[in-house]
Amino acid sequence: MSVETFKVAATSRSDAGKGASRRLRRQGDVPGIVYGGDQPPQAISVSNNEMMKHLEHEAFYSHVLELDVDGVSQSVILKALQRHVYRAGILQHVDFQRVVAGQALHVHVPLHFVGDGASVGAKRGGVISHLLNEVEVICLPKDLPEFIEVDVSALDIGESLHLSDLALPETVRLASLGHGESGDLAVVAVIPPKVEPTETPDAG
Repeated sequence: MSVETFKVAATSRSDAGKGASRRLRRQGDVPGIVYGGDQPPQAISVSNNEMMKHLEHEAFYSHVLELDVDGVSQSVILKALQRHVYRAGILQHVDFQRVVAGQALHVHVPLHFVGDGASVGAKRGGVISHLLNEVEVICLPKDLPEFIEVDVSALDIGESLHLSDLALPETVRLASLGHGESGDLAVVAVIPPKVEPTETPDAG
């Protein structure tokens, strides 16, 4: 687990509706909401520029964050993010979920693949195919991993790793595996190399 701390400054807001949200965005802010725990949902706004800087860090998506709303700090996770359709640097809306100690979280965590070039299959010409880039984990806030490492160095051509093959801390579960065998998705596979067709010389 990383000890890195992300702090997000927010302001409570009472205005609602599309018009109010458009006004916020014009002044460089993003409408949002924080919910969960034993408190009612609270409408907030955050700085678009500040959020974009945070989003440059992969860990921000799978980390317990410190959200300061009007000077009151609370622990949250980033639950949903809506971006502008064609303006990458503009956010439309953001959702934070409050973190309660002792209460399990459902969080999407990135996969970090290691050993691609050193894998048995890659050395024989196979192509490493990453089929998933993140997984949903279930764990307590204190046990939330920043990422899950996937070692593919032992994979040969035609072989793959599934969710059930991932090495996880004892305190972390994969949500998908709760659906039985159908939820045991393939994570990575080694595909045979493409064979280029050879030209046959004309008999004449």
